[in-house]
Amino acid sequence: MQLSAEEADMLGGGQGAGVALAMRVVAGQARVLGAPRLVEVTSAHVDSCLYHGQVSLDFVRRLAELRAKVRVPTTLNVGSTDLVHPSLVRDRTLAAAGRELMDAYVGLGCAPTFTCAPYQLPNRPGLGEHLAWAESNAIVFANSVLGARTDRYGDFLDICAAITGRVPYAGLQTPEARRGTAVFDCRALGEFTELTYPLLGHHIGSMVGGGIPVLVGIPADVTEDSLKAFGAAAASAGGVALFHVVGVTPEAPTDLAGLPVHVVDDLQHVRRELSVPGSDLDAISIGTPHASYDECVRLAELLDGPPLKLPFYLSTSRATRDRLGDTLAVLENAGVTVVVDTCTYVTAILQPTWKRVMTNSGKWAHYAPGNINVETVLGSSAECVASARAGQVVLDG
Repeated sequence: MQLSAEEADMLGGGQGAGVALAMRVVAGQARVLGAPRLVEVTSAHVDSCLYHGQVSLDFVRRLAELRAKVRVPTTLNVGSTDLVHPSLVRDRTLAAAGRELMDAYVGLGCAPTFTCAPYQLPNRPGLGEHLAWAESNAIVFANSVLGARTDRYGDFLDICAAITGRVPYAGLQTPEARRGTAVFDCRALGEFTELTYPLLGHHIGSMVGGGIPVLVGIPADVTEDSLKAFGAAAASAGGVALFHVVGVTPEAPTDLAGLPVHVVDDLQHVRRELSVPGSDLDAISIGTPHASYDECVRLAELLDGPPLKLPFYLSTSRATRDRLGDTLAVLENAGVTVVVDTCTYVTAILQPTWKRVMTNSGKWAHYAPGNINVETVLGSSAECVASARAGQVVLDG
């Protein structure tokens, strides 16, 4: 592996012990991957701020002791607590450790964004930019919808990349690794609804694993929120880090010859897989990945009507919450608990006695049973609101 003079200086300690530690991690990963060199990144998104035990604090404390600082704009993923509404997290020990970890990363120079959807923030990256992003849905959105380039960078490689401004030139940083591996013809699905996208994402992710699907037949006017829902579900179910939508996403191929083709004509079996039968329901949780401004406004419109009978949680970023203005009051007056900085499937917000929770997120439905021991029902936003009003599961079909 070839290092530039600056990179060699970092590795040798010329820019401080903290930078040297981070460069050892990045260079070590590059050797494992067989990368010929490192590549500079324009931004980083760090997932290590989510508390997973004492090691989470030990590593960031060591970086702080060595006076490390990030050298590229760096956003932070969700943490283990809601810093705006700290009383929401029932486990006070977890909340305290989560807060300490989140504060520690801010101390390294990271922006206190605490969102799993950094692509909803201003100054998002553009086509061809090299990034060091963690968080599965952020990775797949950046690669697919924005056409930026990031591989998967988990704890603690993400913060080391932010400190050095470098990642291995390997994986999805390289053009040859970004080619589609299988075509999914979706034209037989008929009308596309809100639920089509998380269901399709879960289905395709389950089939391709870490492959790169190429989708045909997706409406040309598909929204970013729908692509977000698709990508998040595909990344959760199968580890998809890049997808192409012909006629929509910037790197989608036009020549599909030689790729295996799968026809998708029904997704009802996917909904059954992600939904436990029965009408009993304890709560609603939507906004995974974090709800966008448009999704929050749409929810407020749906809530114009009879009162809710069930607890209703909406996860979003603090940046989006700050934009909502009067819409925030509409949501809260309707009985919605707006959660920021974290997500309801990664920390202790929902009551432990609740057994069945409805969501509009394929990602939440995939992870919540294992993470917080609940059964899930997957429904559209409208079905979630209707169910909250009825006090039981209400599905359109």
